[in-house]
Amino acid sequence: MRNSLVMIAGLILAACGSSDGNRGNAGGGLDSCSNNDQKQFVWDAMRDWYLWNNLLPGNILLSDYASPEALLDHLMSYSPDDSNGAPLDRFSFIGSAAADAAFFGEGQYEGFGFSSKQFAADDIRLTQVFADSPADLGGLARGQRILEINGRTVAAIQAAEGIDAVLGTSPLTFVMQQPDGAQLTTTIARDIVTITPVPQYRLIDAGDGSGRLVGYIELASFIGTADDALNAVFAKFVANGINDVILDLRYNGGGLVSTANLLGDLLGGDVAENLLFSATHFNADRAAANDSSNFFDRLAASMSLSRLVVVASDRTASASELVTNSMMPHVEVVIVGDTTFGKPVGQVGFEFCSKILRPTAFQTVNADGYGDYFDGIPVDCPATDELSIAVGADADPNVIAAMAYLDTGACPVVVAPTVSKAQATQQTGLPESRSQRPAPPWREFAGAY
Repeated sequence: MRNSLVMIAGLILAACGSSDGNRGNAGGGLDSCSNNDQKQFVWDAMRDWYLWNNLLPGNILLSDYASPEALLDHLMSYSPDDSNGAPLDRFSFIGSAAADAAFFGEGQYEGFGFSSKQFAADDIRLTQVFADSPADLGGLARGQRILEINGRTVAAIQAAEGIDAVLGTSPLTFVMQQPDGAQLTTTIARDIVTITPVPQYRLIDAGDGSGRLVGYIELASFIGTADDALNAVFAKFVANGINDVILDLRYNGGGLVSTANLLGDLLGGDVAENLLFSATHFNADRAAANDSSNFFDRLAASMSLSRLVVVASDRTASASELVTNSMMPHVEVVIVGDTTFGKPVGQVGFEFCSKILRPTAFQTVNADGYGDYFDGIPVDCPATDELSIAVGADADPNVIAAMAYLDTGACPVVVAPTVSKAQATQQTGLPESRSQRPAPPWREFAGAY
């Protein structure tokens, strides 16, 4: 039954979380907002809804924990170990209810409006700059390298308090190096950043002389403001007879289950109508909440899809992986770029005392019953994310690889990047080490500040 789970509790498949709705708020389940009552609230919710609640201790002393956040950190340690021997759950969190609602409802967060990636101790480069953000208005752009912040080098900052701490303050004066070597000095203050969920789409000539077109769409996040844009883009794909789609999710850390369901319908509603899109499994105590979602034909917007190429990276997570995994039993799916992050689980939401608790509460599987991609969904055609080239441009190595596959049915030969993945660690957002824990989405939207 489509969307029945949203009625039960807020469902998300974000890198870090949000929902279509909430269950339990301050006053709804709490007698007071004392520290002890907040800890009791977290303990009760985890015993009830946590995906691995069977592994939690039988009892605890609330007085052993300084805060509800400290208690949650401890309870997460009871999740199964990942392949590195660290607790698998790095997703449950407690955050601001207002920020949570603003991000997933309106696509807004407070920050500078850029995301970055670290290649070495003194080498951090921008991967995205969001349109009309303080960073954009201040002259920052994809591919620039941060040389200094407030007169200090990146290496000096990393050796002291760390770049995260500095980027949490405002205003800041940045010295940036352009891809051509020129330098830019600019002072920027944090402000409300509004994410454009669908930054771009276009029709690409297949280049085989037939006039056949390929649809390209970049989806930044599965947030409520994406739905109308997705409907409009796919209606244009249908009107132009598009059968092959390049879906660019390279920086998409996830989001709302409802938007993932919609995208599934737009991609597969025509070719897989009434077949299983995904199934959602809760813990044994909450098995009554288990649900499934079938493809629904949205008529003028559901396309007759033949092949789907997903552009991915190790920041591609959760709802992005849900859609990718759920399409695989029904159409030909090829992943270009890099292996995805690995988050086949999602969270429900419980508001209390102006906060929101997001425990990992469910796992999703596709029509073949597969959903164990905690190490990521493997890449088929490796391609480099070249930061000196605009995302989705004709010269973008990922677009070149995607188009080559659609033309020949085979992956092109790729020249190894100058900086290896082992050398390049995520500075923000979804971390290279899968034992690390991402921060809430309004704080780090796909690695955004």
